[in-house]
Amino acid sequence: MITHTGEKPFTCVKCGKGFRDKSHLKMHTITHTGEKPFTCVTCGKGFRNKGYLNIHMTIHTGEKPFTCEKCGKRFRDKRRLKFHMMTHTGEKPFICGSCGKGFRDESHLKRHTMTHTGEKPFTCVSCGKGFKDKSDLAYHMRIHTVEMPFMCVTCGKGFRHKGYFNIHMRIHTGEKPFSCETCGKSFQQKHSLASHVISHTDEKPFTCERCGKGCFIRQGLLKNHMLIHTGEKPFSCET
Repeated sequence: MITHTGEKPFTCVKCGKGFRDKSHLKMHTITHTGEKPFTCVTCGKGFRNKGYLNIHMTIHTGEKPFTCEKCGKRFRDKRRLKFHMMTHTGEKPFICGSCGKGFRDESHLKRHTMTHTGEKPFTCVSCGKGFKDKSDLAYHMRIHTVEMPFMCVTCGKGFRHKGYFNIHMRIHTGEKPFSCETCGKSFQQKHSLASHVISHTDEKPFTCERCGKGCFIRQGLLKNHMLIHTGEKPFSCET
């Protein structure tokens, strides 16, 4: 009957939150104590409840029991499937109160809100620079530690970020995933394709501020042109 009445007779003595049954209160209490009684036998990581442990175990087993009915993509847990389904429905239930922009996930909304508030709760202990989320801080910290966790097995070059590592690997594989729809020419990087596409149009977006000449389709060409005005000669003959 408690389900119908909305009664929550079991109250947390730490924060006052109410629960319908004792088991839910017990599970909640662990958030205050930090206790993680359910341990993964493979890697030793601890979890607050058995459900989280079961989801974690799929990382080791590779099991993905939840399937998208629209595209067939599989997921480890129901939450990830639910989040994925929004890509098909276009649903964005979390709305920013400042600008009205919608998001699929509450954490994405929270991060976006910081662009309005200017809040940067994660601070670098080495230089004091602030960041909106923990992952950005972790990436920044590699500048101070010179950590390069992504290593190319072909040439040994290291990278701080997986995205840069993936771009680098295309040098070795020859992969060019970005293709021009007009002429079919392929490129390793998206920005290279964007620069190339301009060559098919009359667009010349880079203009010289000194003389007003606006016939440059790439920033590199404008940079070379600017040497005429500055008199700079950056390339010297070593002989």
